[in-house]
Amino acid sequence: MLEILMIEDDLELASILSEYLKEHDMNVTSFDEPYTGMSAIGTKHFDLLLLDLTLPNLDGLEVCKRVAKQKRIPIIISSARSDINDKVNGLEYGADDYIPKPYDPKELVARIHSVLRRYTPDKETNPSSEKSSSRSPFRLEGESREIYFKEALLDLTRGEYEILSYLIQKKGAVVSREEIAIHSPSINPDSSNKSIDVIIGRLRAKIEDNPKNPTYILSVRGVGYKLDYD
Repeated sequence: MLEILMIEDDLELASILSEYLKEHDMNVTSFDEPYTGMSAIGTKHFDLLLLDLTLPNLDGLEVCKRVAKQKRIPIIISSARSDINDKVNGLEYGADDYIPKPYDPKELVARIHSVLRRYTPDKETNPSSEKSSSRSPFRLEGESREIYFKEALLDLTRGEYEILSYLIQKKGAVVSREEIAIHSPSINPDSSNKSIDVIIGRLRAKIEDNPKNPTYILSVRGVGYKLDYD
């Protein structure tokens, strides 16, 4: 059963969503006060945070920013605020999705599954993943936000971590720069391709024997990049 942390000050809505998500194999721990909700993250494992924006004592955008810096956990913002700046800021601060209220709980369930698939590749849809992961020189530690290369811990910035972890999950697949930006919360989706190329260059310097002739992070002309290894 998935463990969902909800920070929502509308108690009636929180109760309705909790009951609905329970029917879909999700256990919800709900808080109506942001500080107690954030404290819970440090005491229990949660698979995802469902976050309202209009909260007492601390705005939800600030909660999003603090949680994203504290722990690698998927975040879906659920809010009635319609200002496009709230949506853009939430995604830039670390949220993985933004669902405007009101919405059908069925859509929420679908979005939760969609976000979690990005964090946990489905072995059933990729039968070779288990086999290939055993040979992988990379080891991704999502909880601690760390990546090991040949059992050595890589010193990565947030942007480097997000890009490399996504490439690891998409191993062997060609990934466009636009897709990289969308799945890297710290990178502005409107950033130029050059900024992503710069981060790729830094990653190559940290893992390649010869960064000018890479064997792991490969360029695909006119498209983007792919991570590959035997």
